[in-house]
Amino acid sequence: MSKNRTDMDIDAQMALIGRGAFELIDEGELRKKLARGTPLRVKVGFDPTAPDLHLGHTVIIHKMRHFQELGHQVIFLIGDFTGRIGDPSGRNDTRPPLTEEQVMANAETYKKQVFKILDPERTEVAFNSRWLGAMGAADFIRLASHYTVARMLERDDFEKRYKGNVPISIHEFLYPLAQGYDSVVLKADVELGGTDQKFNLLVGRHLQGQYGLEAQCVLTLPLLEGLGGGRKMSKSLGNYIGIDEPAAQIFGKTMSVSDDLMWRYYELLSAKSLEEIWAMRGAVEKGTEHPMRVKENLAFELTALYHGPDKAGEARAAFKAIFAEGGSPDDAPAYACKAGEASAPVAFLADSGLAASRSEARRLIAAKALSVDGEALLDGATPLRQGNYLIKLGKKRFLRLSVN
Repeated sequence: MSKNRTDMDIDAQMALIGRGAFELIDEGELRKKLARGTPLRVKVGFDPTAPDLHLGHTVIIHKMRHFQELGHQVIFLIGDFTGRIGDPSGRNDTRPPLTEEQVMANAETYKKQVFKILDPERTEVAFNSRWLGAMGAADFIRLASHYTVARMLERDDFEKRYKGNVPISIHEFLYPLAQGYDSVVLKADVELGGTDQKFNLLVGRHLQGQYGLEAQCVLTLPLLEGLGGGRKMSKSLGNYIGIDEPAAQIFGKTMSVSDDLMWRYYELLSAKSLEEIWAMRGAVEKGTEHPMRVKENLAFELTALYHGPDKAGEARAAFKAIFAEGGSPDDAPAYACKAGEASAPVAFLADSGLAASRSEARRLIAAKALSVDGEALLDGATPLRQGNYLIKLGKKRFLRLSVN
């Protein structure tokens, strides 16, 4: 599955590792680890809080694959114990805990999905309940003694809640400690995470030092923007592409991404080299390559990754046939929003990703490019009522809208 890049020098390895990354702590330390020439243990933790992964989750999984290509061992850690605590990262309230049954069902789904990207032979799957579940009260008290409340309150979301008199449960302090202890048990050399996980990853680095181990390096990855740009990809926002969605939906949703955001998706999700991507971008800017063709190639690559080249080819042919004939696809992307401000055409066109921005939505509506259930609509400010609608924007963009 993965390319073999084990013969690359350290500078070339660092370039691959740094591709699309946000921050590395610490570059000098990682170079020393790589110079030893022995496989590194690269840890990534996933709390199975939802059964399906989307492309936003795969940014980190693609980085795990980069490490595999360099000959390193990646540890796909399923937080079946920490998932029952609930990660407070980025939250302004307490996350309700999941049941053990929910966590395990989601974990099994995760395992099936990640091996569409990762090489199973170079992946160690671990469950943190194996060691955290065996710890008693005295063990957790000893673990807690290695960190202070003052340091814990330096974390952005805790600090905001504390200053805003929003309750913080004691068990939420245990989450970063438990995640950090995972790094101690697994003897991780590197830990990957989103930018919102930096605090937790640094706790692991600190705890390894407390337990007499060499501190792990921390590599954070950006949060992938959703279909409309601006906000991160999220199922709750409806701006996501699920990797288990039908081939036609993955292809069609990718084609709805703006021309500017397309390059971000290429950098973080494509197997193409940065040199190839820069060359394509240069051709588009010069006018020697049409952005639609470049976007089709991206949609084909992503669809083929999760459904194979045959299904991707069928999705591409169906997409072209539908839009060449001006028809309406049965598998148009779906988007749900609440009645009210969110169901105004300008809002849902931008939030769903059908239009690149609200200003573009207003311009297209003014140009009579919007139709709802086959009827032209020129009012972009009045919300649609509760119901299901087929939205068409121009000749090539469709959306099945549910207003709740």
